Amino acid sequence: MLPDMTEHPCQVSSIDADGATLLCEHSVEPGTTIIAYLEDIGRVDGTLKNTTKGGFYVAFNLTGKRRERMERRLDWFESADPAGRRDDRYVPTESVSQITLSDGREYECEVLDISISGASIKTDVLPSIGTYLSLGKMRGRVVRYTADGIGIEFMRQLESEKLTEQAIL
Repeated sequence: MLPDMTEHPCQVSSIDADGATLLCEHSVEPGTTIIAYLEDIGRVDGTLKNTTKGGFYVAFNLTGKRRERMERRLDWFESADPAGRRDDRYVPTESVSQITLSDGREYECEVLDISISGASIKTDVLPSIGTYLSLGKMRGRVVRYTADGIGIEFMRQLESEKLTEQAIL
């Protein structure tokens, strides 16, 4: 998104905690401030430093904890092996749910995928790693941050028959 609030689709060509090369048909002048919503990463803001063939390089404006979180996300993506996951993951047919913290606060969320041992949810609330909560009726704890929210590990495994009946395989 540009300062004039226009949005233009782009594709990430390369990325690190300092910035990203974005491929885009729209041309932008160096020095322009942009906000990018990157799939699996989230919102980042930066300054366009230079143009490249078919796109441009954006230097991120990340410091402190935001930079550390970006580095952790990128490290996780590099080391993540979807084939090495413990359990098969499914996309639920009904993705709207809620999380309830131990103090009773409730927040709406979207279940991105779920397995018998946990779930990835999209939420604006980011409880600390290790925080116990409920996703619907399932108790669990926050085990990681994701681009859109959090990863939850359930205290008890779901029954696989019930999971597959309510999910898109």
